[in-house]
Amino acid sequence: MKIVVVTVVSGRHAHLAAQVRGLNGSTGGPVEHVVVSMGDTAIVDVLARAGSTATCIEMPQQHPLPLARARNLGAAAALDRGGELLVFLDVDCIPGPEMIERYRCAATLPDNERALLCGPVTYMKEKDLGAEGESLTLLTAPHRARPDPPANTVERGDNFDLFWSLSFAIGAANWIELGGFCEDYTGYGGEDTDFAATAEASGMGLRWVGGAHAYHQFHPVSDPPVEHLDDIVANARTFFDRWGRWPMIGWLDAFAARGLVEFDGSELRRSRPTSVDRRQ
Repeated sequence: MKIVVVTVVSGRHAHLAAQVRGLNGSTGGPVEHVVVSMGDTAIVDVLARAGSTATCIEMPQQHPLPLARARNLGAAAALDRGGELLVFLDVDCIPGPEMIERYRCAATLPDNERALLCGPVTYMKEKDLGAEGESLTLLTAPHRARPDPPANTVERGDNFDLFWSLSFAIGAANWIELGGFCEDYTGYGGEDTDFAATAEASGMGLRWVGGAHAYHQFHPVSDPPVEHLDDIVANARTFFDRWGRWPMIGWLDAFAARGLVEFDGSELRRSRPTSVDRRQ
């Protein structure tokens, strides 16, 4: 089974270099890697300095970042290279040494032939930046909001809203069937929930793969992510139009509590100009 890892990136150069080193240390040796640069012309040099043989696809600069389209371009390149299992890994995630192999084994099981495969993700603290290899695996403490099955086991999932795109695998035929990520979404938020909803509506399964660990490298974040307010509001409306329900309810409620939006569960409106929001 040929595996191709797909990563989309803009900035995060140190994170990308650490991811490359993690992939190079994967069980069974390095795997093929497709990196999609979203308007960042330095990525080719970052990959070269990291000793990567990744294929780099360069997109023109665009705002908001075209995350859905970039993932689709990366997947198309992976399929062109004969990829049979596509592994999507966000640029700020380092794969555990056995992550790729765990996804491969899970994908070969008949029960998982038509399913999205997700692995546990550990969120690293700032003091843990730079950890690699064995020191990285010692930090393993997966996010509690998602399943963490024992290694060598696969757990069926029934809540597709728990799907996350920062680390998942999908067979080539399943990807083609779903048609990739909906490119109506731009910027931050919503496109992965939409992708999972599409999979659920098609009758595809969701599986949580024990031992397929990834490690999310620390970077500052806002809670709620007010810097992505406009993207989240626009993408939430797109999702509602497509599915008749609201995604990202926790963030929308938090924005409403701050007076940034008016949201009552049936309607969503911006309540302040962007210039004010950016000073929060």
